[in-house]
Formats: sequence, structure tokens, C-alpha cells
Amino acid sequence: MSRVKFQKGEQRKFIQDVLGRINSPSLRELGNRLGVNYSTLKNYFNEERCLPENLFNDLLYISKRNRRDYNLEYLKENWGQVKGGKKSKR
Repeated sequence: MSRVKFQKGEQRKFIQDVLGRINSPSLRELGNRLGVNYSTLKNYFNEERCLPENLFNDLLYISKRNRRDYNLEYLKENWGQVKGGKKSKR
């Protein structure tokens, strides 16, 4: 599962746009509709985490937006992981 990286501040705007388009009053309600934990959704909203591609596609579908409207970067599945055993090889 790859991640979608937005420009700084754009991920929050994207989620706010989705909330407005589907008439959802809050992040908690959006999380209930999608089956996503509220605290995880809040981390996405605060841009502490990059959106997973499958959740991004779901949000695009329910808000009837097009992927080409956004300046995106796709990150590989292993992005951000530390290679294990670096210190033990010494």
C-alpha cells in the first residue's frame, strides 16, 4: 500500500473539501462513514501522516473529485522504514 504525499497544507484542504462536498459535519462522522479510526483521521487532517492510497481513492470517489486536480507525489510502500540490523552488524 503506497502513500500519497501532498504539498504543505494541501492535505488538510483536501480533507476539508471532502467534508464540505459530502455534507459531513465533522471528522468523527467521516471516520464512521469510512470505517477509519477518528484519531488516525485526525493525524491525516493535521498532516502528521501521509494518506494511504486506498483511503485517498475512497475520498476522491465519495467527493466526486478528480486526481488530476491535485499536485501529488506517490511514495513507495517501504517509505520511512528503517532497515533492521544496521547496528548489530558491527
